[in-house]
Amino acid sequence: MLLLALVLLTVALVSALTAMRFAIHGREVTIPRLVGMTPREAGRALEDSGLQVVIERQFYSSDIAEGRIMTQVPAPGVRVRRGWAIRVAESLGPQRVAIPDVTSESERVAELTVRRRGLDVGSVAQLNLPDAPAGHVVSQSPPAKASRVSLPKINLLVSSGPTPTAYVMPNFVGQPLGSVTMALQDAGLKIGNVTVAPLSPPVEGQPPASAAGAASQPGAASMIVTQSVAPGRRIIAGSAVDFEVR
Repeated sequence: MLLLALVLLTVALVSALTAMRFAIHGREVTIPRLVGMTPREAGRALEDSGLQVVIERQFYSSDIAEGRIMTQVPAPGVRVRRGWAIRVAESLGPQRVAIPDVTSESERVAELTVRRRGLDVGSVAQLNLPDAPAGHVVSQSPPAKASRVSLPKINLLVSSGPTPTAYVMPNFVGQPLGSVTMALQDAGLKIGNVTVAPLSPPVEGQPPASAAGAASQPGAASMIVTQSVAPGRRIIAGSAVDFEVR
């Protein structure tokens, strides 16, 4: 009886493993070769297998006709589960669009020029340049009138203008607001919000401090008690600094 039970248990385990293997592999399909097809033809070829076609990129090609698939991932012959997406690159045919010269144009005008030619704007990098106006294109890739271009995209390098002047923030606490205002203006900085610090809470056993001596409105003689940019921090010219005075 024990031997019979062991045999039945072994048969059950083998049957379960076989059923699991068939269930797993029964949902797998082999990826066919899609290179050379159009995306529509590839979609029809994959209808029964439950796979999908995703056009991930487009390239110029003098060897593969326009609208045909150039490459695919995963490669043909790989077994995947149903519903898997096959990423493909589509050919745009040979390059027929001339690369325009957009240097010295504003970034906005350059983008419009690129798109009117049927091209796309790729990456846009910013760089501080003292001799180029801010917001203008100083370089492009590929260059104007380039041939044998692979991607229909133009990358732009845009000037951010000259590098702004930076300062190390001094400690203005305890100084009058008037002299600090002049010092900041001379450095190209701005005075932000100036507020009056609240009076200290009354000490137990002492009468409350009178508000008569406290300034209701900050003036040039008001003394700074706090500043929004901590001493020693880096601050760019044109920035505003807030103060609390008493």
